[in-house]
Amino acid sequence: MTVVNPNVSEIKRSIRETLQAHWRLFLLQGVIMILLGALAVAAPALATIAVDIYVGWLFLISGTIGFVAMFSARDISGFFWTFATALLSVVVGALLIWTPVEGALSLTVVLTAFFIMEGVLQAAASLVYRRTVPESWGWMFASGLADLALAAIIIAGWPGSAAWTLGLIVGVNLVTSGWAIVMMALAARSVDQVSTASTAKR
Repeated sequence: MTVVNPNVSEIKRSIRETLQAHWRLFLLQGVIMILLGALAVAAPALATIAVDIYVGWLFLISGTIGFVAMFSARDISGFFWTFATALLSVVVGALLIWTPVEGALSLTVVLTAFFIMEGVLQAAASLVYRRTVPESWGWMFASGLADLALAAIIIAGWPGSAAWTLGLIVGVNLVTSGWAIVMMALAARSVDQVSTASTAKR
């Protein structure tokens, strides 16, 4: 006799209920991701620069907030650590914003590693939750494999393809992830409609 861990069962039930209750929001998120991904794939060089500048602003804002927090805090013991991290964030952010082409090379390496991890985790998660969302787990698994395949292509073509691969990989990742979310939302909608119909008959 198989004993099901109550914590795992509770988590699966919570995920299913969340998907059913908010499937419209997930559907909208998936559609927006697909549209943005398609734009990035259509113009990968511009998307590469856009991603680089976006990340640069994130670092710059993060560093600025770090400086504000540092001067607002009264704990002197953490002053140098906070100062160093804030300064590093500001410098990296400024470099990415003002030299986006050079920054794109470094970002490509970092994001390639990120997509490798995301692909592995997404594929693993799809296998874990295949019984919770049996209609759409395959799309999530395919999305994870697509991330891994794209990372492999970038590594194989490095460094010549670095100018446009960042935008391409982000675009394809948005499309595949968005499609997986759309499929999950539609599956949750079907379950919700069946559940509503059964309740109405009672």
